[in-house]
Amino acid sequence: MKRTKLLFIFIPVFLMLLTAALEAGNGWGIGFMVGNPTGLSFKAWTGKTRAFDAGAAWAFGDQDKLQLHADYLFHNYRVIKVESGQLPFYVGIGARVKFEKDTRVGVRIPVGLCYLFKNHPIDIFFEVVPIIDLAPETEMDMNVALGIRYFFK
Repeated sequence: MKRTKLLFIFIPVFLMLLTAALEAGNGWGIGFMVGNPTGLSFKAWTGKTRAFDAGAAWAFGDQDKLQLHADYLFHNYRVIKVESGQLPFYVGIGARVKFEKDTRVGVRIPVGLCYLFKNHPIDIFFEVVPIIDLAPETEMDMNVALGIRYFFK
């Protein structure tokens, strides 16, 4: 699939989801993640247990490759109890586009933990993300990232 076609599909869908998440008004954050990929991270809460996240990052390997991804996440606060703040477990479903010679398009299934500080608008997250690439051919891939975001109301 040509990169320009993918951008014309991915960017409008991404912007629609982003607009819907921001209109929910439950706070949004921006920060960075390190791992594979490494780059910018965005999260917008759409409710107490649901959020939309996205990333624009570099996937390192043989060649540096730009990756855009977006996910819808479901958080469970009852799995792990902590004395201060909250530590929800989350799982979600999303998509990614990885720009390389033959641009890859895939489905992401993020699984992670997100520590929410009690008195500070910051979260720290760790996630493992199995990916099923659907184009240009079906392959399995994996992302792992550690990140931090600052939240605005």
